[in-house]
Amino acid sequence: MTRLLIVANDNLTWLSLSAQLEHGGEFTTTHAASVGDAVTIGRVEMAQFDALLLVGSKPLENPAAVLSQLRAVWSQAPIVVLAQNAGEWDIVRTLDAGASDYVVAPYRLIELKARLRAQIRTHANSANVVITIGPYRFEPASRLLIELRSGATVRLTHKETEVLKYLHRAAGEPVARQTLLKDVWGYRHGADSYTVESHIYRLRRKIESDPSRPRFLVNEDGGYMLIPLPPRPWAPPSNATQALSLAG
Repeated sequence: MTRLLIVANDNLTWLSLSAQLEHGGEFTTTHAASVGDAVTIGRVEMAQFDALLLVGSKPLENPAAVLSQLRAVWSQAPIVVLAQNAGEWDIVRTLDAGASDYVVAPYRLIELKARLRAQIRTHANSANVVITIGPYRFEPASRLLIELRSGATVRLTHKETEVLKYLHRAAGEPVARQTLLKDVWGYRHGADSYTVESHIYRLRRKIESDPSRPRFLVNEDGGYMLIPLPPRPWAPPSNATQALSLAG
């Protein structure tokens, strides 16, 4: 399931948009009432969200300030801006300031979902992608799993890294052993699946607290599925600073 952080200072807008995006089960959403809240969530949750959606009733008044504040925490995550009555100059300066995409209201829900999927897919295939798997931050470029609490690192082999990346891109759908053999190893159909099974066994020994009872890298429908740790429910701390608000 795709995890979105929706930044909207109007509660009715947030509730409506959340209901639309969550319908069908493709997305799950969390609310930030301001850019300051989004920054705080980013520092607490690390890489727990697949994308940010900034929603305003009018274009951002100072996109450079807003985007720089968000990018200080969300340096690589897709940030999609959704606003009403945006002109060409509003869109250009917001994209130049660091937004990944810009959607102008009124919009079609099917298009908004497609744009979000496209940005998340591009990010997932980038060299700088960071993925959360259970208690770990997975950095494919360096072939490392980093334990979020302790900072301890686990080094992966090239194939272990490729298997985790492939399962992550499947977005919670099971992947057959033969599919992994063909797409990760380049083997033809009918090859022995022991190669995949041995790599899954070693991966589980690295990422599961009890490899015999896996929680994150699970067997499903004759193959394997990666289950990310869902975002924790979040509420702003009592002393939270409301740094920048969205326009409108």
